[in-house]
Amino acid sequence: MSDVLSCLGAVALELSPGHRAGRQALDPDTAGALAACVARDLAKLVPAAAGLDFALLAGLFDPVELLRPRWPLHGELERLIAQAPGAGPRVIAFAAHAGELPVTLRPHPDFAEGPLRLLPFVLRGDPATIAVVGEALEASLLDRGMAAADTALLAQDGFAATIEHARYLTVHDLAAMIAMQYEHVGLAPVWPLIETALLAPDQEQWLDAPPEPLARLVGGEAHLALFDDAAWGQGGFAPAGDLDAARLSRAFDRFQARQRQIAALLEAHGIPVTFDYCSAGQDARALLRA
Repeated sequence: MSDVLSCLGAVALELSPGHRAGRQALDPDTAGALAACVARDLAKLVPAAAGLDFALLAGLFDPVELLRPRWPLHGELERLIAQAPGAGPRVIAFAAHAGELPVTLRPHPDFAEGPLRLLPFVLRGDPATIAVVGEALEASLLDRGMAAADTALLAQDGFAATIEHARYLTVHDLAAMIAMQYEHVGLAPVWPLIETALLAPDQEQWLDAPPEPLARLVGGEAHLALFDDAAWGQGGFAPAGDLDAARLSRAFDRFQARQRQIAALLEAHGIPVTFDYCSAGQDARALLRA
């Protein structure tokens, strides 16, 4: 077992409807001040956290950028903490220089429009303390994890944003929150694929719930059955009933649009997608198992 472990979390900033942050990353001075405030807030909730290294990435990210297999953003933070000079406990902020974060720590502009903005953080230290702190944070942040007023104001001013709520989440809290959001917008069938990729990446998971598209997650990659219209009709994915050709064509178009939506969502979460062509007469499930 490693002699150093980490607890992964995020500062969650909920922006006011219709507003966008004026800045996507903080300068070093502001980032350092914000990291100190966040570390203080967490230590008030769980005093043992004060004995751990704390690192904050002072940029605004979308949930899909954090919720990816192997937690790559947090992993990069861990790597940088391990290389940082000095003895712990340390409070470290990774900030923008000349207006830009390092390439490996930079938010992607394609995901900059969402109302929930996240600043990843890592608590790092000896396994015994991490176990205590991690368990306490998992038990408390959803109920008591609001940021202090001065922390929220500093974030609001630093990012030139109008913030309605500022709170702390573990990555498991964040996953549960996003699962609920996906359920509300009709994407609940896809969540087990994402959850498995996050929490059990070596396991297999299926989306096999017609009329939803057919998908299999294996080896960290999603395989989707790509049907032609005949195979779609024969495979049990077409609507039941006696539909004329025009209605069937529209239904197939909707099926393909749903398939593209699912593929785009999986890829946004860092899950590679492969389409496996399935023609009439082929067993789509056997094809995805091959």
